[in-house]
Amino acid sequence: MDFDKLVHQPTRLQIFAYLYRHGETSFPALKEALDVTEGNLASHIQRMEDADCVAVEKQFVDRKPQTTYELTDLGREKFEEHIGTLESLIEDLDE
Repeated sequence: MDFDKLVHQPTRLQIFAYLYRHGETSFPALKEALDVTEGNLASHIQRMEDADCVAVEKQFVDRKPQTTYELTDLGREKFEEHIGTLESLIEDLDE
């Protein structure tokens, strides 16, 4: 059974799961929810963005920059495939 290394990495798996459940999320909300450093979060988000798995939107709200993240269709597919792989692994253990 092969795991997608992009999704399987623990911090990125948390990011995938959070965005899958909550949808569009700001950087500070994601940082707080996952309890990670800014640099750590930024590097993982960049890797996900480079793989077309997360969409990044930067805008100004009340003259302050705000960055939000949302899984792309590809990101949702990759996460669902990963969950399917985990479920298959569990089912195989029951046999």
